[in-house]
Amino acid sequence: LQIHEILNNYIQMKKLLLTATLLSCAFGFAQHGLDKEVTNIEDKVIEWRRDFHQNPELSNREFKTAEKIAAHLTSLGMEVQTGIAHTGVVGILKGKKPGKVLALRADIDGLPVPERADLPFKSTAKGEFNGVEVPVMHACGHDTHIAILMGVAEIMSKNTDKIKGTIKFIFQPAEEGAPEGEEGGAKMMIKEGVLKNPDVDAIFGLHIGSGQPVNTIAYKSGGIMAAAQRFEINVKGKQTHGSTPWTGIDPIMASVKIIDGLQTLISRESELTNEAVVISVGKITSGVRNNIIPETAKIVGTIRTLDYDMQKHINNRMKEMVPAIAKAYRAEATVDISDGTAITFNHVELTKQMLPSLEKAAGKDRVIEISAITGAEDFSFYQQAVPGMFFFLGGMTPGNTESFPHHTPDFYIDESGMLLGVKTFIQLSLDYLNN
Repeated sequence: LQIHEILNNYIQMKKLLLTATLLSCAFGFAQHGLDKEVTNIEDKVIEWRRDFHQNPELSNREFKTAEKIAAHLTSLGMEVQTGIAHTGVVGILKGKKPGKVLALRADIDGLPVPERADLPFKSTAKGEFNGVEVPVMHACGHDTHIAILMGVAEIMSKNTDKIKGTIKFIFQPAEEGAPEGEEGGAKMMIKEGVLKNPDVDAIFGLHIGSGQPVNTIAYKSGGIMAAAQRFEINVKGKQTHGSTPWTGIDPIMASVKIIDGLQTLISRESELTNEAVVISVGKITSGVRNNIIPETAKIVGTIRTLDYDMQKHINNRMKEMVPAIAKAYRAEATVDISDGTAITFNHVELTKQMLPSLEKAAGKDRVIEISAITGAEDFSFYQQAVPGMFFFLGGMTPGNTESFPHHTPDFYIDESGMLLGVKTFIQLSLDYLNN
C-alpha cells in the first residue's frame, strides 16, 4: 500500500510532533476520560506486536496467532468465538446500555517473504505455501493491526459503562488470500455469520502504511481501494525445433503480443480522468529448454479497477482481444478472469459522520483526504454487507525520505504510530455508538 507522494510532502511540511504531543492536543478524546488508559497501554501493544512479528503464520494457518488472541479476549471477560473461517476469532463486548452493534476488524496473516531488516524481533519463521517451504514475515503490518485491536479491546472491556451498545472485535485470517483450493478471508467470515447474532450496523477497519508519516490518518469517502481480479491466459501453439520456427506455431511470440495489446486497453480505451485502471502480468510460464519452441504458454496477472463499469469494459475487451491477437499469430488463446476483492468503498454518509472523530483523535491538521489507490483489501466484502469505513494509519518515521514498501523483505513500521491506531478506534467506537 502506497499513499500518494503528495500526502508525504504535505505532512512533512507540518513538522509532526511525537506521540506525547499528539495526545495532549486532542481535546475531543479527553471528553471520554481515557487519555491515561490509552497512554499506559502503549508498552503492551508494542510487546504484543513484536511477539506476533517474530512468530508470523500464513493465511488459513494462523493457529498460534488465533490462540493468543482468543486467550487475551477471554481474559477480558468477553464472549469469544473461535474457528470462524478456519482460524478467525471474534470477541463480543456488551456495553452497560443497549444500542447499536459496531464491528472493528483486524487481519492476522503473514506473507511468504523473507525478512531482511535487522530487528531484535526479526522473523525466522518458515511455512508451507502451495506445497513449498517458504520464509514467513509480517510484511504488510498485520501484526500491528492485531496488537492495536487487542489494545482497544482491553481498554473498552474496562469501560463498558461508556458503551451504549455492543462492539464486535473481528480478528480475520487470510486477508492476503486463501491457499489454492481453499476458501478464506472476509468473504468466508461473512458466509459463516460474523456480521450476525448480533447483527452488525457498521464496521471500521484500518491499515498501517509504511509510506505514510507516523501519527497521521488518511481517508477518502467512496472508493478508496481498488477491486482486484486475477486473470489467466492459456495460449496454444504447435511445438517444433527451435532451428525451424516456420514449421511450428510459437506461443511465446503470441504471448508477447497479447501482453503488449493488453496495455492498450489502459492507454487507449480507459477513461483515466475518471478512475485509475491497472493491468499487470505477474507470471509467464512456457517451454522446457533453449532449442524447443513449446506448444503452450500461460500468462497470469491482475486487474485493478475503481469503477465497475470500467471493470466490465476491461473484462469484455480482454475476452475479445486475446483470442484475436493469438489468431493473428496462428495460435489459440483462452481467457479466464476471477474476482478477488471488491472495491473498498467507504460509505459516504458514515464517513462524513465520522470525520470529526478522526480529527479529534489525531488533530485536524493530521487527517488528510487522499486520492484512491490501486491496492486491494477484502475489507470491501464487509462494506458490501453493512456500511463501513476504512482508513490508513501512518507508520513512517518522521524525517525519512524513503519508505520501506509493503510485501517486501525490507518492510518496516515505526511502532510509535500504533498508539494513534488504538486511540482512533476508541474515539470512533464511542462516538458512533453514543451519538
